[in-house]
Amino acid sequence: MTDIELARIAAGTVTLHDARQKRRWSVELEEFEIGVFAVTQEQLAEIIGEPARHPRRPATDVSWQRAIRFCNAASEWEGLDPAYSFDGEVVTWHVDADGFRLPTEAEWEHACRAGSTGPHYGPLAEIAWTSIDGVTSPQNVGGKLPNLNGLFDTLGNAWEWCWDHLDPARYDDYRVFRGGGFADDAWSVRASTRRGSAPRTTHQDVGFRVARGGFDTKDAAQGWSLAADRERAQVNGPLPMGWTPQR
Repeated sequence: MTDIELARIAAGTVTLHDARQKRRWSVELEEFEIGVFAVTQEQLAEIIGEPARHPRRPATDVSWQRAIRFCNAASEWEGLDPAYSFDGEVVTWHVDADGFRLPTEAEWEHACRAGSTGPHYGPLAEIAWTSIDGVTSPQNVGGKLPNLNGLFDTLGNAWEWCWDHLDPARYDDYRVFRGGGFADDAWSVRASTRRGSAPRTTHQDVGFRVARGGFDTKDAAQGWSLAADRERAQVNGPLPMGWTPQR
């Protein structure tokens, strides 16, 4: 398999914002690794066995479930412990495993921001493929400037799946994706924007980036916990107004 290049991200704290619920929360993160680039069509093809029409473009039209299975297959290829197991539609993250996995959304935002505090880590035209570029599809990875962590395209080009649920009380099994896509404007292409979709749904502008790092816990790590998911799933009420935060 074509090597997945990873960057090591130092431990730190990140503050997340859910504008729809008017909620902010801070997460203390341990060190982890994350892909320098989104997974490409070429890498997906090597694992799944499908032809790659544009090898260096991010693999899009990929569901969350398929991204999870790619992570396990890539782990097995590299002789690593798979991060996930399956019971029908239910996916369990084995937090202590050293294999490839999807980042938590706290990891994703911490890695994307690279110490920045505004909506973007640089001038948007220089760092992200967006609607202002007039492109009609994702572009080859690495075509814009990286952030200070050396990561390319965390903003723009293609949204990226994360491990976390979007809001289990209101959107059932929806999973988060982050970062914005090639057709989005500056309002959506921001480090804090949260969107999501059903785990078997595909979108032409949604792909994924892998992470690695195991932790000495069982059902909680890097801003996610199974207990919190279950607690949030019990909260009912009308859908809040709004979708994305100001920054």
